[in-house]
Amino acid sequence: MPDPATRPVTNPLRVNVDLNLCQAYAQCCYAAPRHFRIDGREALFYDPAPSAEARADIERARISCPVQAIRVEDPGL
Repeated sequence: MPDPATRPVTNPLRVNVDLNLCQAYAQCCYAAPRHFRIDGREALFYDPAPSAEARADIERARISCPVQAIRVEDPGL
């Protein structure tokens, strides 16, 4: 197992959810529960800067959104 101190530093992703589009279907919460959650009736909380290692989960959440409210940027590219 590699030493964490020698692991390359990766830039976090930038995630933005358009809360005007979001209808709280919670598909993102099922796709990436460590990064998206619904509290209360309709309050969406999400990680705006997940690690690059979370890309697969975040992309799965983005694709699962029925109203396409999730945008993902990778500042490292």
